[in-house]
Amino acid sequence: MHIPENLKYTREHEWVKIEGDVAIIGITDFAQSELSDIVHVELPTVGQEVTQFEPCGTIEAVKTVADLYSPLSGEVIEVNEELETEPGLINNDPYGQGWLFKLRLKDPEEIKNLLSAEDYRKHIGEA
Repeated sequence: MHIPENLKYTREHEWVKIEGDVAIIGITDFAQSELSDIVHVELPTVGQEVTQFEPCGTIEAVKTVADLYSPLSGEVIEVNEELETEPGLINNDPYGQGWLFKLRLKDPEEIKNLLSAEDYRKHIGEA
């Protein structure tokens, strides 16, 4: 299972890459593997305010529909529009082309509530 060291994680299996006051968000390799073939993604809209650990969208796979949670609070500034026509990008490249959305951080202190790669490995039983 691929778990990049330079990212932060949630217990709901989202990853976060911090770049200044912007967070790039996706779901982990573990999550996409558990969901299997992803067929549709409902993302938050640009300009929407999201709250840490609150639902902000859904991910539909062949097996189930899962809620998508925002790992941090802030304003959505960009969504990955390629996922509308190619949701399988999440399965093929969860940490690259399969990113979900970007948000401008409202409270950078919330980053402290996220898991390190090591903590996430323990959470999914890979440590």
